[in-house]
Amino acid sequence: MPLTLFVPELLWPEPADEATYSDLACPGLERLLARSHVDVGPVQPEEHALSSLFGHEPGTSHAAFRLLGETAPIDPASTTWMAADPVHLRFHQDRLVLADASQFELGPDTARDYVAALNAHFGDLGRFHAVAPERWYLEVSDTMLTAHSDLPPLSAVAGRGVDQILAGATDARELRRSLNEVQMLLHTLPLNAERERAGLLPVNSLWLWGAGPLPERRESDFDGVWSAAPLPAGFARAAGVPSHRLPVDARRLFEHAAADSHHLVVLDQLLRPVQYENAAAYRTVLADLDRDWFMPLGEALRKGQIDRLHLVAPTAFGTLTADHARFDAWKLWRRPTPLRQLAEQLASQRRKDEAA
Repeated sequence: MPLTLFVPELLWPEPADEATYSDLACPGLERLLARSHVDVGPVQPEEHALSSLFGHEPGTSHAAFRLLGETAPIDPASTTWMAADPVHLRFHQDRLVLADASQFELGPDTARDYVAALNAHFGDLGRFHAVAPERWYLEVSDTMLTAHSDLPPLSAVAGRGVDQILAGATDARELRRSLNEVQMLLHTLPLNAERERAGLLPVNSLWLWGAGPLPERRESDFDGVWSAAPLPAGFARAAGVPSHRLPVDARRLFEHAAADSHHLVVLDQLLRPVQYENAAAYRTVLADLDRDWFMPLGEALRKGQIDRLHLVAPTAFGTLTADHARFDAWKLWRRPTPLRQLAEQLASQRRKDEAA
């Protein structure tokens, strides 16, 4: 069984961070990487790297694919969509920093109240839908809004400064104008005043991204997709591939996946710790992934349960890929190196590439 593993933000983005990398417990991952053929591609958001695994261009309509992966009874093939995710913007050290809904409490009823207010004021843009408290969509009626929409995916900006991104969206005048109007409305909503009185972060903006209609069906090499997120599920359904909830570990995967099939497993648990610079959470999650996935997968390679493992990991240094064939597991002379050393090497290579 060949297996593709997609692990965004696998590497902590600061190699000099002694507190994070010191005595980092990931022997299974380090052993897999040491015995793999490793390559590094360009830096890209996780959504773009995931798109390429299904044969789609980076600029594909991630909103429509993500909606297709939701449990909501909405057909994304009917029109053009944008992700309109709720966010909180605040100034921090002279930067405008974005927090996505993973960083503030937002229930389904509250999300629906926000969306009702948006629909009451912005019917000319289209219709907003709160499919999940943290994932909203705009069913677009004003195509001028999407004509030059070039904001990056939410994963690329969560926890980061967005001043230059918003200022650099020179071809998105209509998008910026609409965002300004949305922000003005949200600022005046009693709902936000109530949240602030309760000590909760208000929703003071939206992040509009991933615009476009659902593309035509494209076949995939995968026989199954395992993930806890709707975007991979959407890509799978668009290709006619079964999608499944992520199992707790690799051993459970082997109980359900046929031996002669090719599966994609999406492990995105490191995304939030890296986005919001939570080093303690990163260390804990990586140790869990090593115990539950990397070590069992290494064992499965040695036993022949897997004949090939393809790892794809978008990181701050570039998109890391590692190919590990079954018999590579017996290349015992390839000694594991600390993950920090790999991060230092990739960071150094990126600096050289940027200076060239």
